[in-house]
Amino acid sequence: MRLSPLRDMNPAQARLRDRLVQRRGGVHGPFQVLVRSPGPGGRLEELSTSCMRDSALPPRLRELTLLTVARRLDAQHSWLAHVDKGREAGLDPAALDRLAHGREPGFTRHDERVLHRFADQALAEHFVDDVTYEAALAEFGEECLVDLVIALGTFTSLALILNTFQVDLEPDTAPPFPDVAGFHRVPREDAPS
Repeated sequence: MRLSPLRDMNPAQARLRDRLVQRRGGVHGPFQVLVRSPGPGGRLEELSTSCMRDSALPPRLRELTLLTVARRLDAQHSWLAHVDKGREAGLDPAALDRLAHGREPGFTRHDERVLHRFADQALAEHFVDDVTYEAALAEFGEECLVDLVIALGTFTSLALILNTFQVDLEPDTAPPFPDVAGFHRVPREDAPS
């Protein structure tokens, strides 16, 4: 990690650390960074928890949202922390493997295809076309669609924190993306020349 170990915490940092230990079993991943800024960092942690626990989206689609952001932003730490949760929630392991490898995932469930297309378009293009928006609205309704966009922004913030501050993978962990080494992109073997 680019940041030095946090040794002397002020009271607000210590309170956030204690909350993270109680809620998450420790200070891991992006929360190692967020504890340094307990005001906004604490609120971002609360929002991320809400996105994963309180969203109108079902758990399977919450995990798909996070994994789509993780792959789009090359957030390996997020991917590894959630890919098994996604499988347990019912996401197709083969589709997740294709997504990790930068290929079209080919989700078989309609709601997963709609969500992935919507999220990927929002993240890549920064806009969502009318056809994709209408399909997502018809599939999910207004509340879920708002929750989806909030989750996209929240998970994007966490991915940026992980990558900017270079929060390392756990030791002896294989990187999940073949086109990312450490915190740099590498040429893909299957990329056109």
